[in-house]
Amino acid sequence: MSESTKAMNSQGRPSRPQLVEDTASNDVGLPSFSGHKGLVFDEPLIFEMGREGRTGVDLPEVPKVESRLGSVAKRQGIGLPGLSEPQVVRHYTRLSQKNYAIDTGFYPLGSCTMKHNPRLNEKMARMPGLGDLHPLQPVSTVQGALDMIALLAYWLKQLTGMATVALSPAAGAHGELCGMMAIKAALEARGEADKRKRVLVPESAHGTNPATAASLGFVVDPIPAAEDGKVDLATVVEKLGDDVAGIMLTNPNTCGLFERDIKAIADAIHEAGGYFYCDGANFNAIVGRVRPADLGVDAMHINLHKTFSTPHGGGGPGSGPVVLSEALAPYAPLPHVADGDTGVVLVENKSDVDATGTEFGRMKAFHGQMGMFIRALAYMLSHGADGLWDASGDAVLNANYVRARLEDVMTVSYPGICMHEALFDERFLKGTGVSTLDFAKAMIDQGCHPMTMYFPLVVHGAMLIEPTESEAKETMDEFVGMMRGLAQAAKSGEGDAFAAAPLHTPRRRMDETQAARKPVLRWKPEVPPAVAAE
Repeated sequence: MSESTKAMNSQGRPSRPQLVEDTASNDVGLPSFSGHKGLVFDEPLIFEMGREGRTGVDLPEVPKVESRLGSVAKRQGIGLPGLSEPQVVRHYTRLSQKNYAIDTGFYPLGSCTMKHNPRLNEKMARMPGLGDLHPLQPVSTVQGALDMIALLAYWLKQLTGMATVALSPAAGAHGELCGMMAIKAALEARGEADKRKRVLVPESAHGTNPATAASLGFVVDPIPAAEDGKVDLATVVEKLGDDVAGIMLTNPNTCGLFERDIKAIADAIHEAGGYFYCDGANFNAIVGRVRPADLGVDAMHINLHKTFSTPHGGGGPGSGPVVLSEALAPYAPLPHVADGDTGVVLVENKSDVDATGTEFGRMKAFHGQMGMFIRALAYMLSHGADGLWDASGDAVLNANYVRARLEDVMTVSYPGICMHEALFDERFLKGTGVSTLDFAKAMIDQGCHPMTMYFPLVVHGAMLIEPTESEAKETMDEFVGMMRGLAQAAKSGEGDAFAAAPLHTPRRRMDETQAARKPVLRWKPEVPPAVAAE
């Protein structure tokens, strides 16, 4: 192995298999002479596998033509790896097997729900006529698709009680931006945009909330969490004034708790002349049971991927529609779907509305993620009102089952019933030498993706667990048994084993400091192509 590759490995970006001569193994038995373990392959980068002159296809000779690139033409090869077809197929198949996903096993990520996506939704999204839609098709050829968008909007409004919905935001944080832009537009229409610059953001809100408010020029005024993990009404009232634009509050909050005083908080905000933005990322816990409009919410984004099962993780695509109250409906972004004289029409420009249109324009190029819309609508229609009621109830039941089964061996951050996620902290690890991070790494060796760690920030060493409604009792019992076993092992003085975890993964624990401060993001050949050509 070259010195350059060894250096890369030491910086948290290993790629080439670690052979026996440079692999420190604590396992019992023979060391790995191949770099592999069992049937788990230690996969190098495809560039490291390639050999010059090797190919999986036979291509015709490139015809000789006069180059028109002049001095910008490359003088040497571009370094594409040469591999046979079996090598390529095996490489990408092995990479795919390294993915841990909700289809592979339990995914207890709190506050970032990994929800099972029924295959029915996938079938609907791939149906001919839906899967091959193009955003530039003539409107007359996509009437059915527009009807489906209108139907999804109808059900989102039914479930939230809100006046209108903007479907184009691409994800949750994009939805936050949309909702706060509507609030800003409403303040500008009232002539108070220059005066109302302060936005209240509880510490138990999602981390993107203060970033969104600040990016729009608002001043973020944090509200500390009360001892019970909720927002204190009196603290909110104390902070109100004629310079407050509104509040961004997450409900249920990131501690897994329903904000008991949310209606009173909304009334106080409105009385002070502000607007109430609710982060709806945790809507999964209350959908079908509580309508945000009845709580006094003016704007709220809905993560379709968390509430209505559409895929998430690994980069999306996401979808974050925003529902708006009567007060903010006139400021919804374009485009939106409307009934026309000859069918459904897309309202895409301010000039299409009227001369006094208050919409703040587009948030993205087209109309939203159609594939996500179809999956969410399929989820809603296949479940029905009673099914959605059951789903939110089961999510809360499962979280409380986990909390109740673990509270005698782990420390619950806030006593009492939780919503769809159970929050623990590392107090039960005090004196063991085991940290939250060590505990999470040990979970990987047990075949389970770790929970959300160190969030919410208001809890030290937080462990946020969300089982979702689709998990069977047997799965949760297995998870509970594993967590109890780890907790007891930590308390039995096996701290060294935790510090060494994970042991059964292709790579051991990385140097996270080096990986963060000196990331190696680009592979470089040991011999540059230009030198190799010589």
